[in-house]
Amino acid sequence: MIELTEKEFVTLRDYVLGNFGIDLSKKKVLIQGRLTATLTQRGFKTFTEYIDFVKADKTGTEVNLLLNKLTTNLTYFMREKEHFEFLHNVVLPEFDRTKRREIRLWSAGCSSGEEPYTLAMTLANYYAGKPNPPKISILASDISQKVLTSAQAAIYPAEGLKDMPAGWAAKYFDKVDADQVKVKDDIKKLVTFRTVNLMDPFRFRSPFEIIFCRNVMIYFEKERKNDLVNRFYQWVAPGFYFFISHSENVDRGQSEFRMVKPSIFRRDV
Repeated sequence: MIELTEKEFVTLRDYVLGNFGIDLSKKKVLIQGRLTATLTQRGFKTFTEYIDFVKADKTGTEVNLLLNKLTTNLTYFMREKEHFEFLHNVVLPEFDRTKRREIRLWSAGCSSGEEPYTLAMTLANYYAGKPNPPKISILASDISQKVLTSAQAAIYPAEGLKDMPAGWAAKYFDKVDADQVKVKDDIKKLVTFRTVNLMDPFRFRSPFEIIFCRNVMIYFEKERKNDLVNRFYQWVAPGFYFFISHSENVDRGQSEFRMVKPSIFRRDV
């Protein structure tokens, strides 16, 4: 195994933190374990050679591959289903009372797409049969082009549908083969995928009624996380909602969001 020296570790840690806000301070063993095979396959003798190569690649391809290796993209349909139930039972009725003609959602850190497609299905289910439904616009973003490519293909293991509500598998998926399913086109068309580095300034045409950013900030150190939450606040439409995972938290002393319940926050009017 190629040794990751302390100096190399600090260099790589600072580079990833400074450019992408991802804190790898306690991940030295993980970094060495996940990258050694990559270095060997590519013919690098040291981590220094590899780090220099990543920094010199102006296309972004190498750093994208690096981030794919170092961040875990674990997700599945209806993950933390209480959020989707709250969206269906509370948020959407509130939205309807505003008489707006477009509802905008952002799945930030969407990974392989299960989250934004679950959002699309939740809204499609809610508005099914209702007269004059609003336009549904869902932005799904991630820093990893690899997972976005997978998400756009929208093909998943059939066993991953086990937590879906009754009837949703048949309603929203087509069978590919004995082991795989594909999200139906009428759901796919509700979602737009885009590469977004959450450390960069946000540039969108208008605020979102709903922002999901779940299991993303676990990689960020405290100051950057607080800054990110405050930037999300600016892009949530007044009166609407911001969702994080049950394993994360918002420093309420540093944020204007009001906690509605654990992991669900609101920007008051």
